[in-house]
Amino acid sequence: MALLIIPMTCFGSTLATSQPCQTPDDFVAATSPGHIMIGGLFAIHEKMLSSEDYPRRPEIQKCVGFEISIFLQTLAMIHSIEMINNSPLLSGVKLGYEIYDTCTEVTVAMAATLRFLSKLNCSREVVEFKCDYSSYMPRVKAVIGAGYSEITMAVSRMLNLQLMPQVSFESTAEILSDKIRFPSFLRTVPSDFYQTKAMAHLIQKSGWNWIGIIATDDDYGRLALNTFAVQTAANNVCIAFKEVLPAFLSDDTIEVRINETLEKIIAEAQVNVIVVFLRQFHVFNLFSKAIERNINKIWIASDNWSTATKITSIPNVKRIGKVVGFTFRRGNMSSFHSFLQNLHLFPRENNKPLHEYAMLLSACAYVKDSDLSQCISNHSRGTLAYKANEVIERNFSLRNDFLWDYTEPGLVHSIQLAVLALGYAIRDLCQARDCQNPNAFQPWELLDVLKNVTFTDEGNSFHFDAHGDMNTGYDVVLWKEIDGHMTITKMAQYDLRNNVFIITDQETKNEFRNLKQIQSKCSTECSPGQMKKTTRSQHICCYECVNCPENHYSNQTDMDHCLLCNNETHWAPVRSTRCFEKEVEYLNWNDSLAILLLALSLLGIMFVLAIGIIFTRNLDTPIVKSSGGLLVCYVILLCHFLNFASTGFFIGEPQDFTCKTRQTLFGVSFTLCISCILMKSLKILLAFSFDPKLQNFLKGLYKPIPIIFTCTGIQVVICTIWLIFAAPAVEENVSLPRVIILECEEGSVLAFGTMLGYIAILAFICFIFAFKGRKLPEHYNEAKFITFGLLIYFIAWVVFIPVYATTFGKYLPAVEIIVILISNYGILCCTFFPKCYVILCKQETNTKSAFLKMIYSYSSHAASSLAISHVSLDSTNSNITMTDPSSSGSSAAWQESKDLRARAFAHICRENATRVSKILPRKRISSI
Repeated sequence: MALLIIPMTCFGSTLATSQPCQTPDDFVAATSPGHIMIGGLFAIHEKMLSSEDYPRRPEIQKCVGFEISIFLQTLAMIHSIEMINNSPLLSGVKLGYEIYDTCTEVTVAMAATLRFLSKLNCSREVVEFKCDYSSYMPRVKAVIGAGYSEITMAVSRMLNLQLMPQVSFESTAEILSDKIRFPSFLRTVPSDFYQTKAMAHLIQKSGWNWIGIIATDDDYGRLALNTFAVQTAANNVCIAFKEVLPAFLSDDTIEVRINETLEKIIAEAQVNVIVVFLRQFHVFNLFSKAIERNINKIWIASDNWSTATKITSIPNVKRIGKVVGFTFRRGNMSSFHSFLQNLHLFPRENNKPLHEYAMLLSACAYVKDSDLSQCISNHSRGTLAYKANEVIERNFSLRNDFLWDYTEPGLVHSIQLAVLALGYAIRDLCQARDCQNPNAFQPWELLDVLKNVTFTDEGNSFHFDAHGDMNTGYDVVLWKEIDGHMTITKMAQYDLRNNVFIITDQETKNEFRNLKQIQSKCSTECSPGQMKKTTRSQHICCYECVNCPENHYSNQTDMDHCLLCNNETHWAPVRSTRCFEKEVEYLNWNDSLAILLLALSLLGIMFVLAIGIIFTRNLDTPIVKSSGGLLVCYVILLCHFLNFASTGFFIGEPQDFTCKTRQTLFGVSFTLCISCILMKSLKILLAFSFDPKLQNFLKGLYKPIPIIFTCTGIQVVICTIWLIFAAPAVEENVSLPRVIILECEEGSVLAFGTMLGYIAILAFICFIFAFKGRKLPEHYNEAKFITFGLLIYFIAWVVFIPVYATTFGKYLPAVEIIVILISNYGILCCTFFPKCYVILCKQETNTKSAFLKMIYSYSSHAASSLAISHVSLDSTNSNITMTDPSSSGSSAAWQESKDLRARAFAHICRENATRVSKILPRKRISSI
């Protein structure tokens, strides 16, 4: 079953002097016969002229606004086909073409597509409806175009019916890569996915994050805007506003929307970068009005208009700011340049756009080159007067360089690649077929070969990928004013695969640096040492800057959060840009407090040595002998020496050896010292005690050597167990924010406390014994000085416990040193200084007779006290009251009391003589 579809036959002519078309051939813009016909779709005119708001009859209106740059694209296609025909590529097979003007309207483009799909060699222009077009032979084998994605999509949906290959040179909408919806579409340019990715990369690389977007209200603009929004979000770039303009100039609201867009740009003063996905005529009107309003921004140009000479030639266009654009990779243009040079020799009978251009050029013969484009555009909207061919030819040849200035190299190269791809695919298909016969193959067969074709051009290899795209890459261009004219210069290349910009010269690097100096941000840039704090705004690019807290840093601008330093080894102050290595601290030898403590220790050692010398020189004096003899004195002095020396192990860089030695040395030596003093106290108490029960107990307890060894040995065992199971060791204390405290960890707090507690127990026992003997003879009463020294020890260590527990840092060892010095000085001074004072300053009392006299006095007092206590006891028991020795009845009692005191005195003298002989060995006391 077949259905005949007869297309419309009254299309408006593309000539300004056009008459209503009588046949479909009048609709063709340019044509040339050949064995294989290639269709072409180009928007040679910018819009359709309509006198009404909307059409009332199904007819195509006249097209106006001759576009020189698009006209050059048709010439590029014609030139490329002629290059193939003049080469041995197809060996006798000639390519023909039919090029149509879409007038930037989908309706016109679809009408042209109907012509492409009409049946070949049919007497009537018909398109047959079939369920299977496998054997259907249409008028053309493939179509090149269209330029705009909106038109391309509509055309592609029609061409899909017959799977006719469509190769676009400019349509970049990402959706066209979908081979399910557009199976017969291919293109020689990358999709907008890569262009938007490159734009977002450029914006991010330049340090901009607050931008605006202007796009057209069509498939191309909306898709590009959505894709770009995703790319910018991935690069932390925010879009301040999105403005959408009507897609076609025939829309009456376009002027209003452009004015509203400019008002938005002015209102968003912080937005200095605007991305523009518009057609050339949109940009032309937008920039013309922006110049009037003195709007100066950075404009990111899409491939649609980045190299449009029509826009660069706008008067005072430099006032709009900087334009950075992306265009398709260019190729060798020398051949096309020569073609344009000889264009005046090209026949115009079958090329209506060329004829119209010649007439427009003749109408503007006396206009300067800078105004020629505008003149041509203005005249293309009116009626041109006929001029003789001689006049046209003369003007045409004089202005042949004008077209070269409007050439867009990237697009011309893309058109050349599209024609070459078809040429190589036809060559591969025709190797086993006679392609001089138009029925040699169907379009869908050409499509299968075209998808897999690989060809070279200028030494570069090209092919279509799985999505039908030819990823040739982009050139980044910059508009620069040179000699009063706006010139498009290449800045860099964009590598699609690696997503990098390739910059080859220093001047280009300087241009990139200049771009970075322009700010386009919602918020002021956060400097290193700060971080961003997002406000309630919907954009992450609008934020406040807050300083990094302590121990955090940021070393880049606009960091989302501050980085944490390694608290164990590094630190950072507030608003820091880096971490600083913590300073290792300990109680150093150079520290002033350490020097003071060392001086006190050395002074104590000097005191010990001085006392040892004094005692050695006075060995035979009673004061020395009463101190326990030379051996005990030397042992105690040695202990004091070791105690003072142990403080040196608390100073300097801690080592495992010093950590283990300092506590052990102090604990053992101080224990030995207290043990010796304990024996001294016990001996003194035994010598002057008159209580028989206490005396017997003390005699049984008094074993000097075993007790000293036992007491000291227990401490040695405690320290040994401590060193074996939980020995002190060096530890790095990293809890402080800025320093590492190198300190000795005691290993076991229990062992440390046990060691100190054991010393305290011995000291307490010694204190009890010394306190019992505190009332011994004056100048020889060592017990009361020992009591006072031990009180100092207790006070010092009682204070030490809370201070040590709360002290932190490198001065913690100093606390223990101070306590050791206090307790050591207290016992040393109280034990030996009174004796040294007697030896040096009271020599008259340091004699045997003086000593015995003192004993006699003490014994006499003790005997009197003992007698009185006995009399009081007896009188209590007998109920006798002693008032006066002369009173009656009392003389007998008084006499009894006197005898009692005599007996007590004799008893005390005998006891003291015995005890003194123990205090002063080898010396007998003969009498008292």
